[in-house]
Amino acid sequence: SPEENLLYFFEKYSPDIEQWQREILRIVRKIAQYFYPQGQTKVMNEGFASFTHYTIMNRLHEKGLTTDGAHLEFLALHSNVLYQPPYDSRHYSGINPYALGFAMLRDIQRMCECPTKEDLRWFPSITGKDPMDLILEGSADFRDESFIRQWLSPKVMRDFRLFNVKDDRSDDEKYTVTDIHNDTGYDEIRQKLADQHLRASMVPHIEVSKVDRKTRTLYLQYTAHNGRRLANLSRMLPHVERLWGGYPVVIMDDQGVVLGRSSSR
Repeated sequence: SPEENLLYFFEKYSPDIEQWQREILRIVRKIAQYFYPQGQTKVMNEGFASFTHYTIMNRLHEKGLTTDGAHLEFLALHSNVLYQPPYDSRHYSGINPYALGFAMLRDIQRMCECPTKEDLRWFPSITGKDPMDLILEGSADFRDESFIRQWLSPKVMRDFRLFNVKDDRSDDEKYTVTDIHNDTGYDEIRQKLADQHLRASMVPHIEVSKVDRKTRTLYLQYTAHNGRRLANLSRMLPHVERLWGGYPVVIMDDQGVVLGRSSSR
């Protein structure tokens, strides 16, 4: 069967590597597996942390337990963390997970306490719900992709000025805005943003396909997500070959077309 955990496969089956090298692979694999969920819960983790800090500090200030100066200092730091550069800024590098997560959690709180007609149309289940129950449920039971797909509201989309753009590779000079702020656009924007937080859109899906027992050639299979091609194969394959004990490594797509080969001994 195909094996998607490459480090595990090299640790168990790589020929001609020393035991201490296998131990290093095991250590790296364990650490990588520990952090594996982090990439899928960035918006949730950072958003919930920012929401918690904001709520605690505001309640302390409301009760007179912190000074105005201390509170202003917190708000300045908080605002810097949540800053979202506009798309046409030279500082823009994507959606700030702190800003998006915090905005969505605050929006859930707003919708539960003061819902609008638009809120009730998009989220009828919020009626009579305690906002903290929904926030805790979202933080515990959702990952970024599913949380955005479930709770990204038209208001947050408007606040972030989100829109969908089609990048057609056949025309390098033009981009097409496909979705704007209307009912159809809101739904499409939400789905597209959720899809961007799928692990397959962030990390290439590569798995061990087979091994030629005679030549010890290792065959890897890359499954593309949305037609995305692998880059830097000439730099990647020598490292894979080294982990495979110096024997040949071939990487193919899911149709069996060879994408690259290592320069084996």
